[in-house]
Amino acid sequence: MAFEFTDSNFKETAIDSSGLKVVDFWAEWCGPCRLVGPIIDELSTEYDGKAVVGKVDVDSNPEISMKYGVRSIPTILFIKDGEVVDKHVGVATKATLESKMAAHM
Repeated sequence: MAFEFTDSNFKETAIDSSGLKVVDFWAEWCGPCRLVGPIIDELSTEYDGKAVVGKVDVDSNPEISMKYGVRSIPTILFIKDGEVVDKHVGVATKATLESKMAAHM
């Protein structure tokens, strides 16, 4: 299961820690998010120990969404060593996300 990033844990788990983080901004009511969600769950399992792959529910965690300018969902941020190094907006295939992850591992 994908890691759950929240307003309260985001700085500690995504920004202040080293390594690659893949953060999917989503909402329960978002149809395209439901297509990406299972892919994020798979990547979380497959990359366990290599990268932290997780989700932010934008309805429950508005601070992170505002801070990173997330206006459309799904939006996936790739954060390495505290810096956003890549971004994908919209539905993505597993291969696309893995390619972006590989570029920053």
